[in-house]
Amino acid sequence: MMERRRSVRHRVLKAGTIAFNRAGGISCMVRNISTRGACLEVASPIGIPDEFTLVIENDHIARHCRVSWRKEKRIGVTFDEVAVPKADPAAPAIERRAAVRRPLLVD
Repeated sequence: MMERRRSVRHRVLKAGTIAFNRAGGISCMVRNISTRGACLEVASPIGIPDEFTLVIENDHIARHCRVSWRKEKRIGVTFDEVAVPKADPAAPAIERRAAVRRPLLVD
């Protein structure tokens, strides 16, 4: 079978969190990852939205994702072009909130 991906994915086994709606999150395992996307293993894909932020705490990564495909316990995602800034947990709370806000558009 011919590989159709534009970038090479690296096999990994990292704990991640599927974050959405500013509420907790759903735990997942990152099975492979590249600069353009990842394959996530979940207990159940039910309730996972089509867009969310993938957080990998150990690597200080937070990327906005769109679901490309779903299988029984795996989800393929593509990353949006712009990375979501990861707030530093050691920073004061006000700075953490400011780090994840999106800039306002002014005419």
